[in-house]
Amino acid sequence: MRSLQHYIAGRWTSPSGGTAPYPVINPATEQAVAQVLMGSAQDVDAAVRAARAAFPAYAARSLEQRIEDLRRLRAVFERRYGEMVAAITTEMGAPHDLSSGTQAASGLEHIDATIGAARELDWERKVDRTVNVVREPIGVCGLITPWNWPINQIMGKLAPALVAGCTVVLKPSEQAPLSAQLLAEFIDEAALPAGVFNLVHGSGPVVGAAMSAHADIDMLSFTGSTRAGIAVARAAADTVKRVTQELGGKSANIVFADVDLDATIARGVRGCFNNTGQSCSAPTRMLIEESVYPRAIEIAAATARAVKVGDPTKPGDHLGPLASRMQFEKVQGCIAAGIAEGARLLVGGPGRPEGLATGFFVRPTLFSEVNNRMSIARDEIFGPVLCLMRFSTLDEAIEIANDTPYGLAAYVQTSDPHKAQVVARRLRAGSVRLNGASPGYLEPFGGYRQSGNGREGGVYGLLEFLELKSINGYYAS
Repeated sequence: MRSLQHYIAGRWTSPSGGTAPYPVINPATEQAVAQVLMGSAQDVDAAVRAARAAFPAYAARSLEQRIEDLRRLRAVFERRYGEMVAAITTEMGAPHDLSSGTQAASGLEHIDATIGAARELDWERKVDRTVNVVREPIGVCGLITPWNWPINQIMGKLAPALVAGCTVVLKPSEQAPLSAQLLAEFIDEAALPAGVFNLVHGSGPVVGAAMSAHADIDMLSFTGSTRAGIAVARAAADTVKRVTQELGGKSANIVFADVDLDATIARGVRGCFNNTGQSCSAPTRMLIEESVYPRAIEIAAATARAVKVGDPTKPGDHLGPLASRMQFEKVQGCIAAGIAEGARLLVGGPGRPEGLATGFFVRPTLFSEVNNRMSIARDEIFGPVLCLMRFSTLDEAIEIANDTPYGLAAYVQTSDPHKAQVVARRLRAGSVRLNGASPGYLEPFGGYRQSGNGREGGVYGLLEFLELKSINGYYAS
């Protein structure tokens, strides 16, 4: 049983307290595969001191030096890529092909996009005859990341923080810490200066809370649930630090009657079920124009029935398990609530798929006749559960789509380019994807309302880790 340690000031360290280790459970087997040595506020203090001590020298490095640091990290990551794939599959159940093709790949993609963004950014600009505006690293940054896209969320924060010249303290999810531990090994091998990157394992209520409230952390970047995001913001308020949050979502996928219905509906179902439904931007509410609704639910049901669930270590396009027992029980409760509220169960339902008695596997589930008063249409389920809803007019579709406390993503399907643009601009969401467009690593990712604040990705994500300074008189003649 491997014990996962902290990485502070360039050294592997054990926690200062006597908290019992936290078991890391493989969600496909329900067996412990490692244990996390949980940290305390004292460990956070040690990590912050290391980051604070390293900050002046790291901030003073040239942009080219910081880019070279990322390139060395990327080279180690690429050489040990297979280890990262295996870690993600083991810790949170992403099937091998998803873990290899998307989950682990996102770490390299974020590095590449960040380097490109750093070269495009206007780091210094003269705005008047005597005024120069410069961008400088904000300081010591706390990064708190989730379990559903573990390395994607870590590198989406870490790469821009490092290229900006910041030093960091990372708290990964205790449910999926293997990928973060492996990344710390990559950083150690890449020989980044000691104290620039620090890793503290632990729980949100202990380590996360200590980071949020710490007076020597200048910026806190958090990804997770809206409930936890609220707690982070409250804890950070007394120190007036910058807080960026990427939180929950309940994204609408509006399907107009003028599309290739078979391809569009099938794509929407598969998009919702991707990563076993454990994506904050998943299109979990499919809004279908009334005239094609009967045919659309037939296509959706046939697509859902064809989705396979199985061993995540095997190659293929099947779904893996949910990431934890807690998530399994939550999704089971949501499915039961949908049935109790009167939604029509088309496919799936409670329990595990046939032949899978062990592991946190769930049945891909499809509900029709759903309305926005039902909890399954309003709550973020975070599992392979899709709600099919109907609308009659464009205005009604937009009203239903925007009737949510969230605003992370939205999707529009229509063969009319003008209609697509009109609808996209009326949707209250941080990103709108038209007709199956894939997200990119340079575009801003983040949400409106209870989906958070701030953006990740490309230049927009890099700006979150920078301060603006005006120097007046520097160029005075």
